Amino acid sequence: MKHFTKSNIKDLDKVKRLNIINSITGIKPSNLIGTINKEKMTNLAIFSSVIHLGSNPALLGFILRPQERVRRDTYNNILENGSYTINHLPENLTLNGHYTSAKFDKNQSEFKYCKFTEWYEDGFQAPFVKESNLNVGLKYQESVPIKANNTIMIIGSVEHVFVKEDAISEEGYIDLEKLKSTGIGGLNSYYRLRKINSYPYARLSELPKFSNERT
Repeated sequence: MKHFTKSNIKDLDKVKRLNIINSITGIKPSNLIGTINKEKMTNLAIFSSVIHLGSNPALLGFILRPQERVRRDTYNNILENGSYTINHLPENLTLNGHYTSAKFDKNQSEFKYCKFTEWYEDGFQAPFVKESNLNVGLKYQESVPIKANNTIMIIGSVEHVFVKEDAISEEGYIDLEKLKSTGIGGLNSYYRLRKINSYPYARLSELPKFSNERT
C-alpha cells in the first residue's frame, strides 16, 4: 500500500493534494442546495458535505468554505430569508449538477443555465429542484464556525420532505438506489448507489459467525 505522511501530503502538488484528501472520506452524498434572495434571484449549488445531525429535532448540516475567498451566494441567501432546500442529484443529471459549481454571476441563476426546474411549496420561500426524487426544505438555525480551517457548518431544521412514495418502506427506510440518487468521490467523480444488503439492529447476543475470507 502507498503510505502518505502528514509531511508527504503537505509537499504534494496542490491539485494532487486536493484530489487525495477529498477522496479519502469515500463516497459522499451529492446534493443540490437551492436558495433565493430578496430580489427573487435563485441560486443552485452542488454540495457533497451534507450530514445528518439528529432526528428529534430533525436537523441537517453542511459545510461552507471560507467566506472571504469567494462570494458565497448560498450563504448570503440563507441569511437573507432563512430558508433553503436540499435536493438529491439524480443519475441522469450529474453533468448538469456538476456545472452548478461554475462561477456564475450573481444575477445568473444556475437553475436556468444548468437546465433545472424550480418549484415551490406554499408558504415556503426557497426553490426546490423538480427533477430530484428527494427534496428537503429547511429553516436556518445557526452557523457554527470551525476554527481549524475557517469553514462554517450551516445547521437547518427539516420543515418539509418530499420523496417518491414507492421508495419508502413501511418502517421509513428510503431506498436510495430506487431514487437513483448519486454520490461524489473526490472533487468531480460521480457514482451510482447500489444497495448491498440490510441488516437487523446489532446486538452482541446475536453476533453472526463472520467469515474472514477476502475477495
